[in-house]
Amino acid sequence: MTHFVDTHNHLYLEQFDQDRDEAVERALQAGVKYMLLPNVDEETSGPLLHLHQKYPENCLPMMGLHPTSVKPGFEKILETMKERFETVKFYAVGETGIDLYWDKTWFDLQVQSFRTQIEWAIDWDLPVVIHSRNSTSEIMDVLEQYRGTGLKGVMHCFPGDIQQAQWFTDFGFLLGIGGVVTYKKSAMAEVVKEIPLENLILETDAPYLPPVPYRGKRNEPAYIPFIAEKIAELKGVAAEVVAEKTTGAAHSLFRIE
Repeated sequence: MTHFVDTHNHLYLEQFDQDRDEAVERALQAGVKYMLLPNVDEETSGPLLHLHQKYPENCLPMMGLHPTSVKPGFEKILETMKERFETVKFYAVGETGIDLYWDKTWFDLQVQSFRTQIEWAIDWDLPVVIHSRNSTSEIMDVLEQYRGTGLKGVMHCFPGDIQQAQWFTDFGFLLGIGGVVTYKKSAMAEVVKEIPLENLILETDAPYLPPVPYRGKRNEPAYIPFIAEKIAELKGVAAEVVAEKTTGAAHSLFRIE
């Protein structure tokens, strides 16, 4: 059977300090061969890169500044992150984006940070991994200014409706589908039914948002097959088909060899 790719997880966070190696092994045993690691802030950069160095073939790094970590003075953090691209092979820029759920105070700064990281992605021909919470229309407004630049990437934990999903896929983005799709009355399930499988990739966002039957517990990359099975059920296809299509899309977007 085709292997899986978990395109978005935070295995380097403290929630895995007691069993990180075991979590990697469980993922590999579950057929999840590659685990892409999005960065959060300057404090997470070190643990992320350490995990990549320990599992260079399986735990693949991204670099970026999460929108909830954007505060006055963020430009200096971005300069430090930018320098790392000269010495490390990163598979994407991110995660970046706009988050208006927790706090709207630094919205303008979030937009500036987002733009800077989009321009990195264009300059280095890398995908951008976008976090959007209560901000889908604001994300669309920013991206519209980059139409025609060749910008590509993924809408992580896609939160929008079918029309918005079509806008992003028409732009050239993939939609990251995680554990939320397994929840009752999930809006994401309706999107998955309508959007072609070729436009979807799998992610856990571990340790957050675990799929059923692990809801309420810590998430981990080994649970990717539960997400694939739910998508297969919604699409009326075999789980092997979901694995093949989503893995192919992930390899293509992130240039995993």
